[in-house]
Amino acid sequence: MKEKNNDTAFFGQPKGLSTLFFTEMWERFSYYGMRAILLFYMYYAVSKGGLGMNQTTAASVMSIYGSLVYLSNIVGGWLSDRVWGPRKTVFIGGVLIMFGHIVLSLPMGLIALYASIALIVAGTGLLKPNVSDMVGGLYSENDRRRDAGFSMFVFGINLGSAISPILVPWAANGFGIHMFGNEMNFHAGFSLAAIGMFFGLMQYYFGGKKYLSNDSLLPTDPIDHDSLIKILKKSAVAVIAVIVLLVIMAACGQLNIANVILLITIVAILLPIYLFVVMLRSKKVTKIEHSRVLAYIPLFIAAAVFWGIEESGSVVLALFAQERTVLHIGSWHFAAANFQTLNPLFIMILTPFFVWLWSKWKKQPSAAGKFSWGLIFAGLSYVVMAVPGLLYGTAGRVSPFWLVGSWFIVEIGEMLISPIGLSVTTKLAPAAYSSQMMSMWFLADAAGQAINSQIVKYFSTGTEIQYFLIIGGVSILLGLLMFFLVKKIDGLMAGVH
Repeated sequence: MKEKNNDTAFFGQPKGLSTLFFTEMWERFSYYGMRAILLFYMYYAVSKGGLGMNQTTAASVMSIYGSLVYLSNIVGGWLSDRVWGPRKTVFIGGVLIMFGHIVLSLPMGLIALYASIALIVAGTGLLKPNVSDMVGGLYSENDRRRDAGFSMFVFGINLGSAISPILVPWAANGFGIHMFGNEMNFHAGFSLAAIGMFFGLMQYYFGGKKYLSNDSLLPTDPIDHDSLIKILKKSAVAVIAVIVLLVIMAACGQLNIANVILLITIVAILLPIYLFVVMLRSKKVTKIEHSRVLAYIPLFIAAAVFWGIEESGSVVLALFAQERTVLHIGSWHFAAANFQTLNPLFIMILTPFFVWLWSKWKKQPSAAGKFSWGLIFAGLSYVVMAVPGLLYGTAGRVSPFWLVGSWFIVEIGEMLISPIGLSVTTKLAPAAYSSQMMSMWFLADAAGQAINSQIVKYFSTGTEIQYFLIIGGVSILLGLLMFFLVKKIDGLMAGVH
């Protein structure tokens, strides 16, 4: 492998970036392509090619699925750091994801659905946090190309995410032969997602051998045998405890999908609370670090609320797209699932503007101030969705531009929260808990989607106005409250800007 600073084979960047760029592009293609049609597959009638699941249950499953994906990132990061090393961890993750899509492409009903969820959750947890880590490993500490390299990598993520909600629904629609509303071939769509992940794995396997550092084959903090045995014993106890709990629920006649989702929701909420308590009570955390952890708590809550709204694009807004939106503009017809492309599309459009804005704005708001605005924009995106119901009632269909406008507004909020949150998380992390603090950022998304899995049950055509106004109003009020807390939070940050 070439010296890091001398390798400029991929548009001035290290050749290894091309391997990771396309690996993550195809992984996001497969994941977001699957998510674009999964909700419809779950609740469409069997006669239309679906599973015939209750629509409310299907929406809850979609939300908790997203929560589990972010919960699993914690395990994936630990296995990479302590056991397998990033390169092996990513490959195993990719294989699991591919098999998850293959299972879903088979007409095996609910068994295939739940098996697929387990495989993709585990695989994404192994792959997603470690690909980003390997991108950083391509550059030396003083390499000025690092930021540009990460920008290209993020572009690859959004490129795959933007293309797949067009191509995968197209395959599920019979490759353009018929549109939603007739019998669907969802399994063809899931097969295309599996093929996408296969391409990513081939790119990663062969390109990795040539262009990725051998350092990525080794764990950064390898665990010794005795410690590994202790961890395995604790894990076994945890698994047994879960099994016992499920058996008790079954014996009481309470083992059903709704209660399992509730159980996962409780875990997703209690886990970050537990980690905050551990850090705040730890003797390894200095007085200044203790203050910074306290400053992070309101930011964490704000992030959870934001992600609860932003991640609803594949759930609540997907239902609105299918049930309440005119699916054509003139003679151009499209599928409800195609709206999922708006998220990555707007991110790609908005990112250059915000990069310019933060580099030029000398007296820009602090992280807490940006979070406040992010919550307000997220809330406004929901308030906008209540307007067509207020104007025209909830019985008919409305212009697709309501959804386009809502997505554009919430992505402005994401520009104010997502990159800022990643940055401030690393800055506020106590030295002894740097990796755990990064996990907290993923847990904010997990908690937001877990809460979503409970409140989405109240969404329907008849309740859409109240649903959008209440949740949007709560987000706006929290944003306004944070404005009053900005000085306090900035003070607790103890010098971090």
